[in-house]
Amino acid sequence: MTTTSLDLPELRARYAEGISVEQVMTGLLARIDAYEDDAVWIARFSLEKILERARALDALPHVKKVKLALFGVPFAVKDNIDVAGLPTTAACPAFAYNPERSAAVIERLEAAGAIVLGKTNLDQFATGLNGTRSPHGAPRSVFNKDYISGGSSSGSSVAVAAGLASFSLGTDTAGSGRVPAAFNNIVGLKPTKGLLSTRGVVPACRSLDCVSVFALTVNDALSVTRVAAGFDAEDPFSRASIARPDMQYRRIAMPPASHISSNCDPETARLFFSSVDLLGQLGFEVSEIDYAPFAETAALLYEGPWVAERTAAVGSFVEAHPDAINPVVRTIVEGGKSRNAIEGFEASYRLAALHRQAHALLDGFDAMLVPTAPATFTVAQMEADPIALNSRLGLYTNFMNLLDLSGIAFPAGFGNDGLPVGITLAGKAFDEEKLADIGRLFAAALSIAPGGPLAQEEARLEIVAVGAHMSGLPLNRELTARGATLVEKGMTAPHYRLYALPGGPPARPGLLRHADGVAIAIEVWSMPLRHFGSFMAGIPAPLCIGTVELASGRKVKGFLCEPYGLEGALDVSNFGGWRHYLASNNK
Repeated sequence: MTTTSLDLPELRARYAEGISVEQVMTGLLARIDAYEDDAVWIARFSLEKILERARALDALPHVKKVKLALFGVPFAVKDNIDVAGLPTTAACPAFAYNPERSAAVIERLEAAGAIVLGKTNLDQFATGLNGTRSPHGAPRSVFNKDYISGGSSSGSSVAVAAGLASFSLGTDTAGSGRVPAAFNNIVGLKPTKGLLSTRGVVPACRSLDCVSVFALTVNDALSVTRVAAGFDAEDPFSRASIARPDMQYRRIAMPPASHISSNCDPETARLFFSSVDLLGQLGFEVSEIDYAPFAETAALLYEGPWVAERTAAVGSFVEAHPDAINPVVRTIVEGGKSRNAIEGFEASYRLAALHRQAHALLDGFDAMLVPTAPATFTVAQMEADPIALNSRLGLYTNFMNLLDLSGIAFPAGFGNDGLPVGITLAGKAFDEEKLADIGRLFAAALSIAPGGPLAQEEARLEIVAVGAHMSGLPLNRELTARGATLVEKGMTAPHYRLYALPGGPPARPGLLRHADGVAIAIEVWSMPLRHFGSFMAGIPAPLCIGTVELASGRKVKGFLCEPYGLEGALDVSNFGGWRHYLASNNK
């Protein structure tokens, strides 16, 4: 594989350059085989099966390739979602069956050109938010193997964060499509109930279950969701999407600061409040609202009669095969037997009232911001106190499906312990596009590389330097201090003019594309993407970052100058580069 990045734009660019799907899959499968966490996957397609699919895509005419929204995009699937050709086990080998037909979402994604790699591990029967309740082992945080990955979509989140898939499918009933995203520094999109068909999904709580999407970026998660969504007449819970108004209020709700401080660990609270400040800098008004209806709704999911839905889904199997079930899962599923119809009706009446209150509180806001999880725990801590700690993980997630909300979880930065922290935007039903708009703005301003350590190390951006940032010159330290390295020295295409701008020190040049241009000497530097935001914050006007064409024809982001800044500037293009101009002044 010629690239380690599996985000959708990078893959599209590689395919456009001529790399084959077969090449990408061959390299990716070698990476999967080398990955050290054996608990990520439950079953995978064979090398030959995947390459057969890749060759079929490579053989398509170009006009058909470009029409496939997910051409050659590899993805992983939580093993409670049917994929024809692989068993569905829900992390319970005794439950396994071989579906003749893939789930509706798989059919839609494969029709768009995506490639299923295999089935990922999960908390058994999707019962849990922590990722430790599986006979196949506990997938670990990609940042620290002592820590949980989050669940129940544990393997799906790790597969994306570790660079083993471009995206993955999870399911989300209580937060299983969001908590693992937070613990692995990726995006988790929990769509509106029914937007993605649940036909072919082993139910947890059937009236609440959603198929969710894990991806490296908000754009990727939304692109996949758009492909996977669609009304399915075979799914009685499927809903047709409705158009929602664009972002209009520029207002975001949040729980009271005291609620965050008293319920979250210090690093989660710190990064949450930093996120609030950043949204304020982006022009949003962030206001506290009464969180009581959301908290009470969250408690209903685990403490109320909805646990009986899990009993309805798999209770008879659990009763017939008690030794095949994780003890904690068995306790939870069997707990539904004690619930009665009277409790169910009483809780549904209370939920209706809470729904009315919560939605009234959200009126006039584009979204509500919450921590994705209040804390993270080690595997040892979770195994020592599996129910109480799991319940704590759902503090800011459990209410969402009961209240018919949509949500996107995305990274908020890293704590001083080196572990990632996530935040979630919750919106009303079918607000995915609005939430994504806000998420994009936030991610661009925060400027951290998504994914695990591999992504942190290798997500880089090339920048063309033309003046004081070149090696040995006064501002070069602004690059080297951020881990930037010199890639090449060369020339631009012969389409530019170089100007010595007024002001200083240091003396600064301005590069401008011009019809009467010449080639200008440059350097190309590679900078970790996570530092690009702070670097840009120090670039003064009229300088800006644009696209510079090199002599080779390659196009790279680099320093340019806005035309208004050339007033009073000296054209020094005839020197062929900034160093030669400076040398002439020192003679």
